[in-house]
Amino acid sequence: MSDRVFLVTGVSRRIGIGAAVARLLAADGHRLLLSGLPAYDDAQPYGGDPDGVPALLAELGAAAGYVPADLLDPTAPGALVAEAVRRHGRLDAVVAVHAYSTHTPLGALDATEIDRHLLVNVRATLLLAEAFAAAFTAGSGGRLVLFSSGQRLGPMPGELAYAASKAGVENLTAQLAPLLMPRGITVNCVNPGPTDTGYAPPDVHAAVAGLFPGGRWGTPADAARLVRFLCSPEADWITGQVIDSEGGFQRHR
Repeated sequence: MSDRVFLVTGVSRRIGIGAAVARLLAADGHRLLLSGLPAYDDAQPYGGDPDGVPALLAELGAAAGYVPADLLDPTAPGALVAEAVRRHGRLDAVVAVHAYSTHTPLGALDATEIDRHLLVNVRATLLLAEAFAAAFTAGSGGRLVLFSSGQRLGPMPGELAYAASKAGVENLTAQLAPLLMPRGITVNCVNPGPTDTGYAPPDVHAAVAGLFPGGRWGTPADAARLVRFLCSPEADWITGQVIDSEGGFQRHR
C-alpha cells in the first residue's frame, strides 16, 4: 500500500485540513493530485491564503500536483478523477475534504444558497464516488474518505443548509459502503469536530475551547492522522462508519 495515488479535494489554505492531509500523505511517499477553489475562501469573512497553493506545492515537491476546480460544475468531479488517472495511471483513494458553508439561519433562507450547499457538499461528493469507483481497477486497497461536522450530534442554527447537506454526506457513507466494498474500496466519514483553521474570531475561539475537556480545539493535524489511519492497511476492515474524532467536545454543556 505504499506509493499510492490520492485525490484530495478542499485544498487551498495552508492552515486547512486538506493541506494537513496532503502533508501526511506526501510524507508517507504517496503521489497526490490536490484540488480546491481558493476564490471561495477569499470571499469568506476569515479570508483566503493568496500564497497557500504555491507554497504548499513547493513544500510537498514533486509528489503533488494541483488542479483548481469549482464543484458547482457537475463535470468537475469526473474531470478530477480522470486527471489523476491521466497523470499517474491509476487512482487508489479519494479524500473529499471540500465543503461549502455560509450563514443560513431560519428566517433568512435563500433557495439559491441552499442549492449551492447541496450541489457542492452532496452532489459533487456522490459524483466523485461514482467516478472513482469506475476508475478503480486494483481490486483491493481502495479508500473513499468523506468529511462531516457531526450534525446528528447537535443543532447548527446559523448554518441550516450546511447542516442538512453534511448530514446527507454522513448518509452517503452508509449507502456507498456496501456498494463499493465488493470492488475493494472502503468508505468512511470523519467528523473532526471544531477544528482550528483560523476561521473563528478570538471571543468565539476562547468560548469553544472551553467546551473541550482538554482545553484546546482540534487541529488539522488531528484530522489528518485519522485520515492516514483509515487509508492504511490496518483499516482494511473498517467501512460504512462516521467516526467522531473530536476530543470529547461537549456540545450540550
